[in-house]
Amino acid sequence: MSPDVPLLNDYKQDFFLKRFPQTVLGGPRFKLGYCAPPYIYVNQIILFLMPWVWGGVGTLLYQLGILKDYYTAALSGGLMLFTAFVIQFTSLYARNKSATVERILATDILAEEDEHEFTSCAGAETVKFLIPGKKYVVNTVFHSVLAGLACGLGTWYLLPNRITLLYGSTGGTALLFFFGWMTLCIGEYSLIVNTATETATFQTQDTYEITPLMRPLYIFFFVSVDLAHRFMVNMPALEQMNQILHVLFVFLPFLWALGTLPPPDALFLWAMEQILEFGLGGSSMSTHLRLLVMFIMSAGTAITSYFIPSTVVSPFAMIAFLSLDSSLQGLHSVSVSIGFTRAFRMVWQNTENALLETVIVSTVHLISSADIWWNRNLDTGIRLLLVGIIRDRLIRFISKLQFAMTVLLTSWTEKKQRRKTTATLCILNIVFSPFVLVIVIFSTLLSSPLLPLFTLPVFLVGFPRPIQSWPGAAGTTACVCADTVYYYQMVPRLTAVLQTAMAAGSLGLLLPGSHYLGRFQDRLIWIMILECGYTYCYINIKGLELQETSCHTAEARRVDEVFEDAFEQEYTGVCSLNEHFGNVLTPCTVLPVKLYSDARNVLSGIIDSHENLKEFKGDLVKVLVWILVQYCSKRPGMKENVRNTENKGKAPLILPASNTSPPPKSPEDIDSLNSETFDDWSDDNIFDDEPTIKKVIEEKHQLKDLPGTNLFIPGSVESQRVGDHSTGTVPENDLYKAVLLGYPAVDKGKQEDMPYIPLMEFSCSHSHLVCLPAEWRTSCMPNSKMKEMSSLFPEDWYQFVLRQLECFHSEEKASNVLEEIANDKVLKDFYVHTVMTCYFSFFGIDNMAPSPGHILRVYSGVLPWSVALDWLTEKPELFQLALKAFRYTLKLMIDKASLGPIEDFRELIKYLEEYECDWYIGLVSDEKWKEAILQEKPYLFSLGYDSNMGIYTGRVLSLQELLIQVGKLNAEAVRGQWANLSWELLYATNDDEERYSIQAHPLLLRNLTVQAADPPLGYPIYSSKPLHIHLY
Repeated sequence: MSPDVPLLNDYKQDFFLKRFPQTVLGGPRFKLGYCAPPYIYVNQIILFLMPWVWGGVGTLLYQLGILKDYYTAALSGGLMLFTAFVIQFTSLYARNKSATVERILATDILAEEDEHEFTSCAGAETVKFLIPGKKYVVNTVFHSVLAGLACGLGTWYLLPNRITLLYGSTGGTALLFFFGWMTLCIGEYSLIVNTATETATFQTQDTYEITPLMRPLYIFFFVSVDLAHRFMVNMPALEQMNQILHVLFVFLPFLWALGTLPPPDALFLWAMEQILEFGLGGSSMSTHLRLLVMFIMSAGTAITSYFIPSTVVSPFAMIAFLSLDSSLQGLHSVSVSIGFTRAFRMVWQNTENALLETVIVSTVHLISSADIWWNRNLDTGIRLLLVGIIRDRLIRFISKLQFAMTVLLTSWTEKKQRRKTTATLCILNIVFSPFVLVIVIFSTLLSSPLLPLFTLPVFLVGFPRPIQSWPGAAGTTACVCADTVYYYQMVPRLTAVLQTAMAAGSLGLLLPGSHYLGRFQDRLIWIMILECGYTYCYINIKGLELQETSCHTAEARRVDEVFEDAFEQEYTGVCSLNEHFGNVLTPCTVLPVKLYSDARNVLSGIIDSHENLKEFKGDLVKVLVWILVQYCSKRPGMKENVRNTENKGKAPLILPASNTSPPPKSPEDIDSLNSETFDDWSDDNIFDDEPTIKKVIEEKHQLKDLPGTNLFIPGSVESQRVGDHSTGTVPENDLYKAVLLGYPAVDKGKQEDMPYIPLMEFSCSHSHLVCLPAEWRTSCMPNSKMKEMSSLFPEDWYQFVLRQLECFHSEEKASNVLEEIANDKVLKDFYVHTVMTCYFSFFGIDNMAPSPGHILRVYSGVLPWSVALDWLTEKPELFQLALKAFRYTLKLMIDKASLGPIEDFRELIKYLEEYECDWYIGLVSDEKWKEAILQEKPYLFSLGYDSNMGIYTGRVLSLQELLIQVGKLNAEAVRGQWANLSWELLYATNDDEERYSIQAHPLLLRNLTVQAADPPLGYPIYSSKPLHIHLY
């Protein structure tokens, strides 16, 4: 795709141009996209300036000497509080009074969303437009009180006399007063009138109305420093800070608009994380709840250490170094408690970094003078803390700088990334390189992401956020699809291997926020370290979609090249240059993991071979026999039946069942079952995008139970005639379980006496142990056709299969018993009937070789309609067994074509037993396919068809040990791209699937990084819960 695709399409550009001014001003909507009455703009201006009016009244009274400064603040705050309540209750009244107004349809969706019908200056629709109101009553009160406090304290903060005392300049006072009140009005409007959409958006939905609190929060922070300066005298540092903050106060609207300052929830989590990691020696936590609990516990420990009077002695070198420090022998202080609590904890929490910090502090102490500020004013614990912060920020600075250089250089060197504006942007970055460097440094100091706008070399400071970048807990959401199950199977085994690799140091230094990319075959695994401590860490594993898009494929190909050059290519030269310098991926190691290998084969020449298809039909009958015999011999309770009947010598009687369907009575009926039934089942349209089992079970009148039968059973308690509708009673005994074969049809409304049916008796007393269920022995086919098709039944194979059964405890009698069962003619007739009926349901009765399309459709469960199909689908268990036999036969045909013909019956049984034990043969869309993967079946097979190429394919999954190549990603590059993704989707609402910032980038791996983001912004198909790994 061309790199000059629009960053924002026309639709989004118009939307952005209306939203951004609203964000800058805190909520007033002066660009509506349609013509609105003038009073709409006048009302917004009045509401915007209302805090300044009340503050101006108080300021005037103070300047005239009528009121003291604190009375001035109270007056302005009280007036603003009253005004805020009036505004909120006016909005509530308008919402309750107004009725729903249908909006005029418009071509532009944005205009449809924004257009309102205004009737008057103070009409309900006007009030609802100007003041949307709060969702919760408690926020109506709370936000109004905050508005009063902000106005009162802001008036106190911006008193001209106070500003003059700080700077001694009248001109500076005027500028700070004017722009300071602009800042205050922007914050007040967002709090009580209409909240603007913030560029610094952390949560996808503002459920609890936290966004209106963002701007007043920073106003209160600036005012609090001024209050501290007022009441805490003789503190030059605090005075200097107050002077600096008064100047920064007027720039708050720009910082809010650029998204540099975080919203309250992100600020709270980020601050806890930074204090826990650098102030208290802990680690970032895997969940927000763990972060809160660990922060409280760590802070409590630091406070407790303040009251410990003696030192701690330990045999470990670093502990000893800290324990013997002179700072612990003097008077206790807050700095000593915090510094040494962190230092002692870091020894266990992060031994490698603690050792580095200790060496640096000791070296500086040895080579420097004792009179310098570092040694004179700071104890060892604080020195270690400062060194730790410098170490972390230096690493982040290098990573951010590398990321920025990669974005800048590749925007020109990569032809597919080169846009019309690229040359201009490169020149501007070079000319203003000091300013760009300041942005990188500022981003580093705040530990916030460096945000490349639209992933172009236009850099902003993203707002500080937790190291995970997302508000939700890891693993709570994912875009689940059919391929997700492969990651479910893989993750437990991958976790075990990662444990070994991490303990061996193969993945480098483990730090929270680190990202790793794993690659094998067509799958990509994204690993993120959430939390790391002594002997443990928590990780989150995400599975990315398989290679389905061109962007995904292009980046995956580059990943393969990086790993191939690192692990497979041999370098003969003494010095070789890195061809992938600047890539965000650095290869680390190769991990052996037992998982599924996916192979796809073309079956052309096999499935369309006339000879193979001809043999297929004969093999199908054999496989059906084997499947049914195995099923009947292993039914629940069969072992108990074996024990109960081993001592019985009397063969049971098998009576005909009465719930049968009448066969056709005339040649016309028989003709209706011939191959013409399937003429309209053409091979032209093999199946839709994904074959599904077509359920053809309908209301059928062919298989209704007869109202009664006249069965004369010697010794029975009572019998009944067909004309009687009373219920006959037959003793509950296995001897009287019967099946009716070929019962004559009875016309409706006319009932005749049915003929007596002779009893059928097994010649072997054990035959009923492998006999088919009674409901499977009903008839649906003409006797003449059944006799004709019975010639296809392989009697020698049937007897061989029975002789191989192992279902008797008395081994010395087993061979004789199995021989008797194999020679039982009645039992054989039952199998002939059931097997051939299933066979007919697949192919019909003309016994012609099937086409490849026919094979595929039946394999997918789509059978042609016939009476036999009606009969089969009414027996779901038999239907599934028959379908399994058909699929086994197809796999057998492929194996015979690949490995050679089968020599004897024993080899055939070996094949079938292997299919039964080690294979799942079915459809990828089947639920049992997923179950087989989770159960780790050694092999899986599925038949498919590529409609684009017109070829039949076989897909084989084999469970084996494969090598997963793992590399470490530039964490700052990931955070920066995720920050841009959050801004682009949540603020600019740029969700175009073909947008520039989602296109393939071979060095930044931009498309893969977007996929790995948490939903709804990203779309990983699998995301694990935080996984605990023991390192030692």
